[in-house]
Amino acid sequence: MDLLIEALELDSIHSPYPRAFVEFGVQDYTESNTRYLLKKRNFMGFIMDGSATHIESIKQDGIYWKHDLEAQCAFITKDNINTLIKQWLDSRKLDNIAILSIDIDGVDYFVWEAIECVKPAIVVVEYNALFGESLCVSVPYRADFDRFLAHHSGLYFGASIKALISLGKSKGYIFAGADSSGTNAFFIHQSLESKLPFSTAPLQEYCSTHHARQSRDTFGNLSFLQGDERLKAIKHLPLHTCKDFSH
Repeated sequence: MDLLIEALELDSIHSPYPRAFVEFGVQDYTESNTRYLLKKRNFMGFIMDGSATHIESIKQDGIYWKHDLEAQCAFITKDNINTLIKQWLDSRKLDNIAILSIDIDGVDYFVWEAIECVKPAIVVVEYNALFGESLCVSVPYRADFDRFLAHHSGLYFGASIKALISLGKSKGYIFAGADSSGTNAFFIHQSLESKLPFSTAPLQEYCSTHHARQSRDTFGNLSFLQGDERLKAIKHLPLHTCKDFSH
């Protein structure tokens, strides 16, 4: 993320993007995509999570008074996301942000699809590497989607990397790569392409590096499924076929 900020000159006083971010699905904000920008680059930010306990924990952290950070408890849906972001933008007299980070472990595809109130320079979205590189799919939309209620393993969530790349293209974003753990996909606005010479690997590489063994059994205990065992546990569940704009 930091390299993208520097390459796109988002710290520059001449940047058309404000030093501001929105991130949701942050849990207690100890592991996030924007915390560094808040602490080391003095960005302002708006973060959301569905847990009141997590939000209260954030508000007790010293970063909450040291920086311009707004934390709100909210269960994100495609119907409320624009209103939530717009209210914060208005409170800070902003009309755009530099970074948007989406990680709600569920219907991320549909929420990004719905966002119209901002056109950030960088978008970060978690993908589900278990769906592989060739399928253009997401879990079906439900406003009350919960990954552990949908399936005890917690492995049934999100969208494939191909689906997010396709959606990004339809919204004016170019896929710039993914992190080494096969978790987050990074996109830059097409107007910034000339500022960042880069090449991407075959999509299969962004899926094969995901080794997390976070599956649960029916009692909620870690079951440590690995490799193809993870996909086998959820392959009987329905998937939504997304439009493919990648061609």
